[in-house]
Amino acid sequence: MLSKLWEHKIKILIAIFIVMCFGLIRTFESQLFYDPFLDYFESDFKNLPFPQVAVFKLFCGLFFRYFLNTILSLILIYALFRDKEILKFTTFLYVFFLGLLLVLFFVILNYFPNGNWLLFYVRRFIIQPIFVLLFIPAFYYQQVNFKK
Repeated sequence: MLSKLWEHKIKILIAIFIVMCFGLIRTFESQLFYDPFLDYFESDFKNLPFPQVAVFKLFCGLFFRYFLNTILSLILIYALFRDKEILKFTTFLYVFFLGLLLVLFFVILNYFPNGNWLLFYVRRFIIQPIFVLLFIPAFYYQQVNFKK
């Protein structure tokens, strides 16, 4: 078991570094990104109206955070699997979900004033690296079954 760990020490170090970067993004989120929803969702938001937002600044903040999380996720996935086809497919998925989630976010924000929980979860997928938590086990499973 220990010899297997030593064989993959670079992958392990890269993974630890990426996870630390995710943590830094989360730690300094209020300084790095414009997001009035940070305070909104920390409060009892169920009956509160959405806060006033500067739409362009919010879009840029969400996009920048998604972009940082995507770059780190792609580096992690490539470091773990060393497969350019997986990297291309994952990049396509991230771009597709970026478009879908940002459209959903702004539609909910503008047309569903009572969609607090829906906005909460759509925003969660934009600002957190949730997709990498789904993609790594899926690609591992695919890799293990493809070898059989």
